[in-house]
Amino acid sequence: MTAHTPSAVSTDPVAVAVRSIHAMADGDRAAFTPLYRPDAVDHENPVQPPSSRVPGADGFYATALWLRGAFAELRYDIHHALADGDLVAVSATMNGRHTAPIAFHTDDGSVDSVFPPTGRTFAMTQSHWFRMQDGRIVEHWANRDDLGTARQLGWIPPSPAYLFRMARAKRRALRATGPRGPASGR
Repeated sequence: MTAHTPSAVSTDPVAVAVRSIHAMADGDRAAFTPLYRPDAVDHENPVQPPSSRVPGADGFYATALWLRGAFAELRYDIHHALADGDLVAVSATMNGRHTAPIAFHTDDGSVDSVFPPTGRTFAMTQSHWFRMQDGRIVEHWANRDDLGTARQLGWIPPSPAYLFRMARAKRRALRATGPRGPASGR
């Protein structure tokens, strides 16, 4: 096993994985291309918008835009990162402020639920697993503390007023995108 060190070169699998996590918070589209193979798969995107369900850098960048669209001040603190063969594991905390609605989707891409902004901050612990091939990411999995984050943001237990705001936000999202997402994603 190899632990991440600050002196790691840019093709080091741990450095690539860590850069990919930081890119979610602030990387532009060009920053994603050298990190992901064109056939890279994100196994964590079934609840994300259809635009993020495509392989390669385009899908991962769409995920970043989805997160940034809802969470201001987005940043990741990396706690541990190590590699074993072609697998890299990263323990991190995602931090941000919920400033805009975030929509979650069903398997077919339709809007499932929308959480209107609460203005609250959160710190979500996560572990990410990457499989590397040819110095780039080819697969990604994650475990996140979604329940803890939902509590921090006031999504659960929901107040009657917040349930009303959720229903109103979902109606707006459905009117804006249709039941299956933006017209370009249908």
